[in-house]
Amino acid sequence: MKKLGVVEGRFCDLVWENAPLTTAELVKLCEKELNWKRTTTYTVLKHMIDRGLFENDSKTVRVLIPRDEFYADQSLQYVSEQFGGSLPKFIAAFTSKSKLSREEAEELKRMIDNASED
Repeated sequence: MKKLGVVEGRFCDLVWENAPLTTAELVKLCEKELNWKRTTTYTVLKHMIDRGLFENDSKTVRVLIPRDEFYADQSLQYVSEQFGGSLPKFIAAFTSKSKLSREEAEELKRMIDNASED
């Protein structure tokens, strides 16, 4: 799935945080938070509907793909494309420029233990 641009990401965050909501509520929210006109809101909403993230059913916008699922897919795609699907290569690249705190390292160890195949 194609990644979101900065503006699309801000829009999607608004929807993810407030859905379900009516299109009128979304227009008001985008006007307040993004300084958008109604037409801009509807244009971006249509693009996100076409991408399968949301639906507009009887003027109610609902989430089809939750934020955590979307970003999990994005992460997997990035690791696949940039590191040949190797999580260790990704972590090695990440930690070569940014050291992990003890808490982060412990959290990663717990995540690995929980995700490991036995």
